[in-house]
Amino acid sequence: MGFLLEPIERVSNITKEEFEDKYLNTRQPVIITDMAKNWPAYEKWTFDHIKETVGNKTVPLYDNAKADPSKPINVSASEMDFSAYIDLIQSQPTELRIFAYDIFKHAPKLLDDYCSPKELMGGFLDRYPNMFFGGKGSVTFLHYDIDLAHIFHTHFHGRKHIILFDYKWKERLYRIPFATYALEDYDVLNPDTNKFPALNGVQGVEAFLEHGETLFMPTGWWHWMKYLNGSFSISLRAWDKSPIIKAKSLYNLTIQRKFDDFMKTQFKDKYMDWKEELAIKRAMKALEAGQPII
Repeated sequence: MGFLLEPIERVSNITKEEFEDKYLNTRQPVIITDMAKNWPAYEKWTFDHIKETVGNKTVPLYDNAKADPSKPINVSASEMDFSAYIDLIQSQPTELRIFAYDIFKHAPKLLDDYCSPKELMGGFLDRYPNMFFGGKGSVTFLHYDIDLAHIFHTHFHGRKHIILFDYKWKERLYRIPFATYALEDYDVLNPDTNKFPALNGVQGVEAFLEHGETLFMPTGWWHWMKYLNGSFSISLRAWDKSPIIKAKSLYNLTIQRKFDDFMKTQFKDKYMDWKEELAIKRAMKALEAGQPII
């Protein structure tokens, strides 16, 4: 049976009241098809423009390989000149992608080309936009964002396959303890449910994000993404109003992350093997208990 996926709802011309009632307060994802159409970036952000604006900077690159258990999370696989990388993803498939790199530090002019959707909600972290670039076939592994922010994720010049799961499914997704990502040993598109039976019946949502469309991803939602073309996205982040969520975010960013990095440094493979075994045990326990309660 595997995952049970439904399409993500798509809307346009949404009002603040509709957005709050249907998606923000209920913490349900939605694709807003026209939010970015009035941005200068909608037409201005071509590959050539981005390449010219950022310039010849050396950027860290990530691939589809399983994370090295001896290294902190988000350690890059290689580096490349930004212009050469943009040429690469336009010309051929590649697993290489840019993740969590501050493009705006080197190209502050890009900050003028978009705006946070404050007409829909407040709490935006305007100092911390993120841009992501990927070649055809590159994959963002299944995870949820460590800071637990709400995300408005707008895509440019290509298509992106997206699968999301509510946070409540975390144990059934084989969540790695003291981390925000899942066991990387199963294929999200075609999971082996004989080997990973807890995935059977897990409910999620799915979409193919097109140029200029914006995915609203509520706090804590697990996400997996695959670039179907060489393309790029920008994520705008906003705090949830809940003080509990904010406290959990602070814990994740400080205590949990530092503890996990320390344990990796000290115990390397042994620590990672223990975490993966515990993820499997917890997944099976959740399956046997019929969790989550829907």
